[in-house]
Parts: sequence; structure tokens; C-alpha cells
Amino acid sequence: MRIAGPWLSQPGTQALCAALEAQGFQALFVGGCVRNALMGIPVADVDLCTDAPPQKVSDIAKKAGFKVIPTGLEHGTLTVIAGQIAHEVTTFRRDVQTDGRHALVAFTTDIAEDAARRDLTINALYARADGSVIDPLGGLPDLLARRVRFVGDAGLRIREDYLRILRFFRFQAHFADPQGGMDAEALAACAENLDGLAGLSRERIGQEFRKLLSAPDPSPSVSAMAQIGVLNSVLPGADARALAPLVHLEGALAPDWRRRLAVLGGAEADDLLRFSRSEARALAALRGSIGAVDSPAALGFVLKADLGTSAVLARAALLEMPLPPDWQAEVTRGAAARFPVRAADLPELDGAALGQRLKEVQAHWLRTGLRAEKAELLAL
Repeated sequence: MRIAGPWLSQPGTQALCAALEAQGFQALFVGGCVRNALMGIPVADVDLCTDAPPQKVSDIAKKAGFKVIPTGLEHGTLTVIAGQIAHEVTTFRRDVQTDGRHALVAFTTDIAEDAARRDLTINALYARADGSVIDPLGGLPDLLARRVRFVGDAGLRIREDYLRILRFFRFQAHFADPQGGMDAEALAACAENLDGLAGLSRERIGQEFRKLLSAPDPSPSVSAMAQIGVLNSVLPGADARALAPLVHLEGALAPDWRRRLAVLGGAEADDLLRFSRSEARALAALRGSIGAVDSPAALGFVLKADLGTSAVLARAALLEMPLPPDWQAEVTRGAAARFPVRAADLPELDGAALGQRLKEVQAHWLRTGLRAEKAELLAL
């Protein structure tokens, strides 16, 4: 079997492979680029692995005229810029010691050892520069069946890095056949190793949640996480029941992990999952809007179009109510609206009194669906 695609035939990419091979080393594509190419999914990142030691990779790449960045030299990883494309090149590795978060690795020349340390069989696929696929562990049948399984013993893979519990559900949401169910061994191993999640950084968990909730339909995965205790372990108090209705209501809209997280709820999700300030503000605004009675137009004005859309959808999913008529047009109208009253319209007031009056008048305007005109508002 062979893969193909514009990313594979890029001159810089092929030149990098040729430079390594000319010195007697292997140059193999690995992981997501191979997996996605086989599934017909766009390839975003180009990762290579080789039996060349890291310093040798650096020397060969520099001699070929490429820029080399030592992004993870202690783990055998370099970023090589060839043809204006960033290639992450990693020397074949095997694990020497793991603690559930980090691994001490040794370099190897054996592709089977490199494959054995990977998390999932669908990520343990390799391809040569000509696109021919190498499958050291028999992961190709899993990929073709859209089946997500751990490499080897699921429990051992998880105990090497407990983040793999969340990665399993994330890859299930993105790549698995929704009609195929979930691997029983993987689910059992995830349930048995829940305690290990407590040792992970909140940043790593937050990144996985972003990716998981950005899947076209993450609700089956999140529901399974809730059933075996994973969801409550990382987000206490979260409830997955409104997620499937939300995905249904979204229809053809692009996934937005923020609104999906908002309907999951949970205690202080923005703090527990270490989001940025802007992300935390967006989540707080969405949560605050769910229980309010603001119209879609008012939500569009206050939150703007993007968050206003999410607020309407999240409210409908959580309250189990239909979407209002013409709600998208109303959100758009609200986002484009301008509050008709200005400070200059209230010359008799200043300071705190002026601010309070404007706030009261705007609240009335919002309650009317942004339809009250200036004269009516000034007459209040």
C-alpha cells in the first residue's frame, strides 16, 4: 500500500529524505501524516523518524542547506526547515524508564522498538519517501476498520503516560467508526488507571480537551468518559448529557470546543484546565448567558456573533428547548447593532449617575430585543 499527497511530493521534503538516505540512513514518515493520508484526511504536520543519531541528522541537514532547530534534542527530536516546511525529525527510540508523565529514552536502530513505544496502533504506521507503507505492528487493519486500540498491553501503555487515557478518547472521537464501539481492553485499562490522571499538568489536560471537543461529534467519547469516571476525575461536576443535543443543534456549524465545554459544566473548568485569560472570559460569558432570558439579538449585541451563536445553542441544549425562530439572523442583527443613546444625550448627568443611567437604559433596550428607539429610551 502507498500513500500520496501534495505534502509528500514537496521538493524540500523529498530533498531532506534523500539527504538522509544518501548517507545510508532511513528516512520514514510516521504517525499523523501517514495515518491521515491513509484516511484521506488533510495532513497538517510532517513528522519523520530515522535510525540516524540526532547529531548526525543535524550535520546532514545543515550540509544540505537546511535550517536546524534543536527543539527536543534530549529526546532525539530536531525541527528541520526544508523548502519552508517544518519537519520534526526524531531518532528511533525505546523507553528505558517512565513515570506516567515523562519518559527516559534510549536511541535505537530498530523500527520495531520505535513502534512498540507508541500509544495507538493507528499511530504506529510508517512510510518511505516513495509513499510505500511500513506496518511493524499490524496497525493497518485497525486503521482501515477505523478501530482505535493501544499498542500491546493497554494498561502498560497508559502507565507510561497517563495522558494516553485522554488521547484514547480524543482519537476515538476523531477517527473511529462510530458504529464500531470502543475497544473493551482499552476502556478497562482507562478505568483501572484513573488515579494517574491526578499527576498530569492542567495544561496538558486542557490541550487534550480542546482537541477532543473539536471533533465533529465528541459526544459518544465524552459519554464513555463519564461512564467510567474519567470525566469527573479531570472535571468534577461535569455532566455529559447535553453534549449530544448540542452537537445535533449545531448542524453544519463548525465545532467550537468552548461552547461544548460550557454545556459540560463542572467546577471552575477554566481554572482546572488552565485556559488563557481570553478563553476563560469567553467561557464565563457563555455560562452566564445560559440562564439569562436575553433574546438572540441581545446575546449578539453583548457577546458578538461568535459567542452569541454559541450562547443560543448552549442554552437550547441545556434547557432542552427548540431554537428560537430566525435566531441566527437575530444574533447577526444584534452583533451589528449600535446602542442609540450616548452620554451626550443625557447632559444633565455626569460621573457615576451618568454611567448608572446609561446602564439602565441599555438594559431596557436589550429587553425590547434592540427595537426601542432613541426617543422612547430617553423618555424612560
